[in-house]
Amino acid sequence: MKFSPVVALGALSVALAQDPGTEVNKFLAGETDNRFKLTFEFRTRFETRQDNNFGRSADLENPLFRTRIGAQYKAADWLKLTAAGQDSRAPDYGGPAPISARDTIDLHEAYAEFFPEKKGFGAVVGRQSFNLGEGRVIGVPQWRNTSRTYDAARVYHRSGFARLEFLFVSLVDVKPDAFNKPRLGDRVWGVYNTFLRAVPKATVDLYILRRDQNRPGGFTLPGTLAVNTFGGNLMGALPWGIRYKTEEAFQTGKNGVKEHRGFGAFGDVGRTFGTVSVSVEYIYASGDNGKVSGRETTFDQLYAANHDKFGHADLFGWRNIHDLRSLTTLPVTKHLSVNFMYDNWWLASKTDSLYDGGGRAIVRSAKGTAGRHVGQEFDLFGTYQIVKGLMFGTGVAKLIPGEFLRNTTPNPHTLYIYLFQSYSF
Repeated sequence: MKFSPVVALGALSVALAQDPGTEVNKFLAGETDNRFKLTFEFRTRFETRQDNNFGRSADLENPLFRTRIGAQYKAADWLKLTAAGQDSRAPDYGGPAPISARDTIDLHEAYAEFFPEKKGFGAVVGRQSFNLGEGRVIGVPQWRNTSRTYDAARVYHRSGFARLEFLFVSLVDVKPDAFNKPRLGDRVWGVYNTFLRAVPKATVDLYILRRDQNRPGGFTLPGTLAVNTFGGNLMGALPWGIRYKTEEAFQTGKNGVKEHRGFGAFGDVGRTFGTVSVSVEYIYASGDNGKVSGRETTFDQLYAANHDKFGHADLFGWRNIHDLRSLTTLPVTKHLSVNFMYDNWWLASKTDSLYDGGGRAIVRSAKGTAGRHVGQEFDLFGTYQIVKGLMFGTGVAKLIPGEFLRNTTPNPHTLYIYLFQSYSF
């Protein structure tokens, strides 16, 4: 019998509508003096992609399943332990599913947090998921079926004015049929500091991060990658109800035998009119025009979580790009929300590649004759929260290709449609 996402999602809604997880944790809290807590997530998504990979791959129509089961235990006032397993499946994919879609049951998180609820010094050590700022340099793309985790050590000091943090972060390699392993040859380390009162009605993040990547870590050119990123994020409020966000990142270092220089930035302003929230954003990342011998200038996006930041279909990443983006959110009822998103992209350098959300090159016009305009994307998506922890959603994204995609790919009229349900406690 052919898989029916509507039937499967509907059946799951009925089964989970009573929210048993809440009752389980209430019982455990009473039995363990609030020291033990279970966590659970089950997510189903049915999606279809037409003109997949801009016509270079077969169309996709398949379900995705993700299950997470975990626990937190407060062993002492100064120590909290967290562990979780994850199983991600992609049946009916039409062949071996990529690591972004499939990872049979594996360790997702296992970390210890020292002095988790007090000011002063603290630390988190082990396999973990976390975002810094908005996740533009280090983040977790939760929309991806296998998500992402890091083997990391983070030491910090908290006060009423600031959080000062030193971190060492290494990507975890997803092995669909084996135990996931750390990729220590691809790592980021440095400082990420947050200041609460440096600017009125705003939060300021300042960071200095170093990315090192060698051949075992995935670097393919002669030498190694050694990129220094100096950046900051500012988020706050202005008069007349205006919200703003901005981030800038400057890069130096080496990319193999070449000197590396890069720059990335975004700025966002928004306001709520009644119940409707509207924002406009501009995003930029430098590309390489090849004009300076011995130097390359394509921005390195580090470990960015790019879902929704360059369109809802997640086609592109924070490298060699201009993006003009708008988002309008309409809360129709207390439980139902509808969103309209628009993106318009250009290449920063027309002789550099267009890059995907993971930072990998998609296609390039080496002579720059294919044009600069990548295209536009129109997105309509909504969510409905049935009960606490149980959410249903659907969306559609349509790509209108520009001259660059029309000249470099066989069929770039991508259409992405999905239907999902998520339950967690």
